[in-house]
Amino acid sequence: MQTRKTMKELQTEVDTYISQFKEGYFSPLAMLARMTEELGELSREVNHHYGEKPKKTTEEEKAIEEELGDMLFVLICFANSLNIDLEEAHDRVMKKFNTRDKDRWTRIEE
Repeated sequence: MQTRKTMKELQTEVDTYISQFKEGYFSPLAMLARMTEELGELSREVNHHYGEKPKKTTEEEKAIEEELGDMLFVLICFANSLNIDLEEAHDRVMKKFNTRDKDRWTRIEE
């Protein structure tokens, strides 16, 4: 049975992959451009599945999960290139949402 990977393990796996190439990580601006490109591809897939624009019969079928995976890969590359620990970043964001926004939304009654 396959175990789940932690974010740290994901970051290490991506770093191991990128480290085998002389070019290494792209610059922050190039990384942002790649992330924007991947977001566009994700948006296109979501629009095809849930929006008003069906795919052309000649277009290749791609899964939303594949596009999300591409986004995650680029996001991890971006974080790694800037030495950002995504687990720590996530913890800070969740603390913010659990304090600042704790009463912002209607809670489900138990």
